[in-house]
Amino acid sequence: MPEIVRLLSLTTGKIVRALKGDLAISLGDICLVESDLGGDLAEVIDIGSEICQYERAHNDAVKIIRRATEEDKNRLAWLREKEKYAFDFCLQRIKAHGLPMKLVAVRYFFEEKKAIFYYTADGRIDFRQLVKDLARELRIRIEMRQIGVRDEAKLVGGIGVCGRLICCFSFMRSFEPVTIQKARRQQIVINPTKISGLCGRLMCCLAFEEESAGRLYSEEEEYLIED
Repeated sequence: MPEIVRLLSLTTGKIVRALKGDLAISLGDICLVESDLGGDLAEVIDIGSEICQYERAHNDAVKIIRRATEEDKNRLAWLREKEKYAFDFCLQRIKAHGLPMKLVAVRYFFEEKKAIFYYTADGRIDFRQLVKDLARELRIRIEMRQIGVRDEAKLVGGIGVCGRLICCFSFMRSFEPVTIQKARRQQIVINPTKISGLCGRLMCCLAFEEESAGRLYSEEEEYLIED
């Protein structure tokens, strides 16, 4: 079975599982790994632990391209600066054109001259002039990608009421439907402020805990906890 290592992404802060291959690496090494944006830098934080041996870890594992060079590290820092400038410039043009949309994030591809602008909106937006402004200023290929509020939380991240990073940002790969019936089956008091996540939708962890009594239920006392 191929050896799996765990790395911490320097871009998102997420844990990445990767195939070690024949590369000689050690804890603390910065590596270039595969990502949806063509590449990402991540620090090796775990080699050969029990967690790395889980069968499911192999299913989600990406490839380590190489150990990061100084050029890779400088390029990542340069991309972060470019993304910040692109975000601020796009906000200015959105306001100038009066577009009813919320810009969420800008992500540059690691090797390509292309950027994705993530946004939320209630409906379809005519952003043709906006794209022309961005292409003229940034000199790259532009992709405008509309996302939902749950995807926004997954992209931006945040701290949940449990005090930990929200599930969708830290480890979830895809969303599952979460209904109010899941909360009722757990005997949770239906208080929207307590069972809604940062996105304003029902917490994803309601689905994880559906088979249990629920986090707001005290089995010893046999009553519902309402605060």
